[in-house]
Amino acid sequence: MKFYNRDDELNILKRADKLKNNHAIMTMIIGRRRVGKTTLALQDFSSDKTLYFFVSKKNEALLCEEFSEEIESKLGVKLFGEIRKFEQLFEYLLELGKKEPFTLVIDEFQEFYRVNSTIYSTIQKLWDLHKDESKIHLIACGSVYSLMKKIYEDKKEPLFGRIDFKIDLKPLKVSVLKEILKDHNNYSPENLLDFYVLTGGIAKYIELFVLYESFDAKSMIDEIIAPHSLFLEEGKNRLIEEFGKEYGTYFSILSLIASSKTSKTEIESILEKNISGHLSRLERDYNIIKSIKPMGAKENAKVQKYEIVDNFLAFWFRFIYKYKSIVEAEGYERLKRIIERDFSTFKGRFLEKLFIELLKEKQIYTSIGNYWERGNKNEIDIVAVDEIEKKLLLCEVKLSAKRLSHDALVLKSVNLLRKYEGYEVEYRLLSVEDIEGF
Repeated sequence: MKFYNRDDELNILKRADKLKNNHAIMTMIIGRRRVGKTTLALQDFSSDKTLYFFVSKKNEALLCEEFSEEIESKLGVKLFGEIRKFEQLFEYLLELGKKEPFTLVIDEFQEFYRVNSTIYSTIQKLWDLHKDESKIHLIACGSVYSLMKKIYEDKKEPLFGRIDFKIDLKPLKVSVLKEILKDHNNYSPENLLDFYVLTGGIAKYIELFVLYESFDAKSMIDEIIAPHSLFLEEGKNRLIEEFGKEYGTYFSILSLIASSKTSKTEIESILEKNISGHLSRLERDYNIIKSIKPMGAKENAKVQKYEIVDNFLAFWFRFIYKYKSIVEAEGYERLKRIIERDFSTFKGRFLEKLFIELLKEKQIYTSIGNYWERGNKNEIDIVAVDEIEKKLLLCEVKLSAKRLSHDALVLKSVNLLRKYEGYEVEYRLLSVEDIEGF
């Protein structure tokens, strides 16, 4: 699959690459698993040589053996003697960088915690000692969000303040998903919505569906719910390492959010325990959920809902984790019938998200969100505010245009409009057909 739409990120890497000729540069690339960090880091943005180290869960000496082979192969040098410590290898590279500029990509950088946690102190010590003379660009990639933030953003950690550039790699935008579908002659507004729901713009999922030539809901779900499918264990593979021993509680919370239990009160009443700390960590440390307040609400307002940031994870918790007993019994056809029954209701929420993403891409509104009042009354699917031009866009969103009502939308907006007195108001009714040309 061709490389799509990472121009801003590539420009950062190109800039860092040029600056390394003045002194060593360190770039951090973080982002959820499968989003395309490694592919980005290995793009051809430099005319200098590139080393690629993957930090697997191995003994330090074995990793050094692998890294030594990569150095000899890519840089054309010969290492003498057995190197068993990363400290020796890293100092050698910094010295080598004083003679020849190159890029060093270290993938799954957070895994050094498991190998030897003192490696970060070693990197800090040697970096500070040699960076003014060495001409290397160190790119540290990591997918365990909480650990990467700790390594570089915790004041108590040795590498705090050492990065020169940070790339928080996001999923591909809706407009790019549309381009991909068109490139494969499978674009339609319905397919775009389903492609958005089931990939969420995550590069690896897109790559797999392109490989399988699956672009509509039925064929994608057939690939997801199948014997030996790579998708069936995806939630566990991505999150258990993040959550550790408490993963059961976190999974229960995410499963409830995916099943439309989106308020703290609802979740706590079902789990019968206080989950304030869990919700806070899911949002701030793990970046897996986000809290949403009604547009126009005060900063300290307690009225809020939660949603899972990643579309595919929302699908996984709603259908695969929830019905894990069916998966374990290999009842794939039965699970597909359940999904077929409930998928339309499930994806209705994502049509709102899709239109919000398209509005964000227009870059004409200062804030975009949802609106509701206590008791989930007077819900408005999309509220877009332009504080500069004093304009307000209110949208009702439904899968079927037949269920849309202009009068109902106007009636629900009465209290909201009091907060935006003097604004020019536009009402829009949006369904799947309106994706085209939006």
